[in-house]
Amino acid sequence: MIKKINRFSIAILFIAIFNFATCKYGFKDVGQIPPEVKTFRVQYFENRAQYVNTQLSPQLSQKLQQKIINTTRLRQTNEEDAHYDISGYISQYSVSTISIAGATASGNRLTAAVHLVFKNTLDATKNFEADLSRNFDFEASKSLTEAEATLTTKIIESLTDEIFNKIFSNW
Repeated sequence: MIKKINRFSIAILFIAIFNFATCKYGFKDVGQIPPEVKTFRVQYFENRAQYVNTQLSPQLSQKLQQKIINTTRLRQTNEEDAHYDISGYISQYSVSTISIAGATASGNRLTAAVHLVFKNTLDATKNFEADLSRNFDFEASKSLTEAEATLTTKIIESLTDEIFNKIFSNW
């Protein structure tokens, strides 16, 4: 009889704990884009890095435009009075050795960085500049050209996401 009461008490205790326990999880997003913001402009991201990947600038600019069009309600414009004016340049594109096996390099890291300039023409207090960087590792047995063949798409997607999140999120 006592065992039944103890089991019953434990069961009630577990039900109470799980019934009243809450877990809150969320992102601190800026929320919705203010209703008065209707247009955006993405200017061409010039490549000012010491080494120039000719595909990076046009693809990054285009991919960012597409992400904003597909993810927000904003309308793209090429006019100077766009509510969100996004510009910048590729500031770094370099390779460094990250691991050595014996007397030879076994791994390399490609670093791609962007200097972002964001202007909100409706609220100048929201303007900012930021340096964003991503690293991409590849085998040292590959040349940079070989690595770029497989990494360029990943680089563009990562930098696009980084820029988008910096502008439209608060995390």
